[in-house]
Amino acid sequence: MPQPAFHGPLPSVGTTAPTLRYVKADRHEASLQDHMGQVVVLIAFPSVDTSTCALEMRTFNQRATELGARVLSISMDLPFALKRFCAAEGIANVEAGSDFRYHDAAHVWGAALTEGALAGTLGRITWVIDQEGVIRYQEVAPELGAEPDYEAALHAAKALL
Repeated sequence: MPQPAFHGPLPSVGTTAPTLRYVKADRHEASLQDHMGQVVVLIAFPSVDTSTCALEMRTFNQRATELGARVLSISMDLPFALKRFCAAEGIANVEAGSDFRYHDAAHVWGAALTEGALAGTLGRITWVIDQEGVIRYQEVAPELGAEPDYEAALHAAKALL
């Protein structure tokens, strides 16, 4: 399977994280800047209604308790779908965000897929952002069905705490 093609360019390690506004599962608006002063693990993916994305959310939810950092997910799912998924799966340690309104993750961050059946949704990308808003880690999944390297992301986040 070919590597995903993105709207891009993606923000790179060592740069300040761009603006990221999103709508939470409770339909309230929020932004990445609300988490300044915290280490943030930001996970982008196509939809919680796919098996790999659902597994990723469950895994980060379980691992977040040992982490001490904020885990934020961003997808094109509507807030209603995020709320349903989080309630059904017991997701309490990951803040689920929707990019449907502002498309900051898609266009400002460049994470929108531009080819294939899921074009227009977000690719599977993990970033770790430090307390000052600087990107310290990035992983782009080589294909949409691949899980992220959880250990590498968690290690990068723990190193900043």
